[in-house]
Amino acid sequence: MTAPEPILPAPGSFDLEVPILIIGAGACGMVAALAAKDAGGEVLVIEADPVPSGSTALSAGLIPAAGTALQGAAGIEDSAETFARDIQGKAKGENPQALVDQLAHGSAPAIDWLTTRHGLPFSVVDDFDYPGHSARRMHGLPTRAGQELIDRLRSTCEADGIDIICNRRAVMLYTQGDRIAGVAVDGPDGRETIGCGALILACNGYGGSREMVRDHMPEIDGALWFGHDGNRGDAVTWGDALGAETLHLSAYQGHGNVAHPHGILITWAVITEGGIQVNREGRRFWDESQGYSEAARAVLAQPGGEAWAVFDARIAGIARQFQDFKAAEAQGAVRVAGSVSELAELTGLPQEPLGQTLESIPENGRDAFGRCFSTPPLSPPYAAVKVTGALFHTQGGLNIDGSARVRLEAGGVLPNLFAAGGAAVGVSGKGDSGYLSGNGLLAAVVLGRKAGQSAALMTASA
Repeated sequence: MTAPEPILPAPGSFDLEVPILIIGAGACGMVAALAAKDAGGEVLVIEADPVPSGSTALSAGLIPAAGTALQGAAGIEDSAETFARDIQGKAKGENPQALVDQLAHGSAPAIDWLTTRHGLPFSVVDDFDYPGHSARRMHGLPTRAGQELIDRLRSTCEADGIDIICNRRAVMLYTQGDRIAGVAVDGPDGRETIGCGALILACNGYGGSREMVRDHMPEIDGALWFGHDGNRGDAVTWGDALGAETLHLSAYQGHGNVAHPHGILITWAVITEGGIQVNREGRRFWDESQGYSEAARAVLAQPGGEAWAVFDARIAGIARQFQDFKAAEAQGAVRVAGSVSELAELTGLPQEPLGQTLESIPENGRDAFGRCFSTPPLSPPYAAVKVTGALFHTQGGLNIDGSARVRLEAGGVLPNLFAAGGAAVGVSGKGDSGYLSGNGLLAAVVLGRKAGQSAALMTASA
């Protein structure tokens, strides 16, 4: 059967017309809607799911930002310039510098705006460090859960009078000359058409399309898909049909610390605070301080594609601020043991090599893998979680200009088409190792805000 055309000429009329239309009600789409409304725009958000959710709801909901009022109140010194260096350092300089600077410099204003203008109760995660960040700049809501972020943004949009219509999946774009005229959506009552003055693509990436994953990132094809199934690559498909430019389609965020078979994200704090990963043989196999994205491939390369994250009660106390970790404990994913022998029995790991592994961790110094330990040594009671590697979301996408307009391969931009979040290229370089913790929500929030502002400005002057 031939796939339907993703782009068609505009019909004579639309069932509904709005100044600004946003596809996707994740963090990116709802931030874009709030920004557009604040800038005087009239906006409608459509969402394919029954309720707003997306990849954001599956995350820890943490947004990195440098130079925020919250950091200042906590006595944390940070700057956009330092943040930009950290982003490029993790990605080995593979990102467009202008985009890195835009995200780094836009991060604090976005968090301060969400906090002061819209009342979201962010606070800084100030009791452990994330790999690659030279300052404590992760901002999260009280539960440290993405679901709370989605719920707060949704209630804020509703309070601002922003319409979010769910169970409406965009399936086709309509064009008129070089402009986007509207979209076709499938809903409970069949197909509807919506005309728009500006369109913002906030429909995330393509991790839910196995075909696109195989084409662009075959090394992670066999991983557990931990993102949202609605991420089918619609933005890239539409972009290709429009002649849009894409960038870094091989980039993605993996995670090598997903409880197996429970499917619960275990915060990387269990590793950064001194925990380790061991394989079925009870032995370590890599430098875990590199980051959780690279961990996905490292873990999948082990026998059975699994490993055990091993830590202790002190570290578990830090991890317990995350709702996901408490859920993992409630479901029995976290095994607790008073000795090495008991830990070996509970995990099925061979006791002698496991004991040797734990004894070989330096109290202060660098190990044979190149990892530097500066935290207290692991001590009983121990804790362990069986984990596997997963694909969380893609980091490549449509290339955009400084106003979040979609660029054309032939040069120039599509004048009223904007992309942000997972629909647009991120700042994680060309693969998985360039992902700096929080890059996904950083792009969703900062670019979402910029897209909303730009669309409002454009429609106001039309």
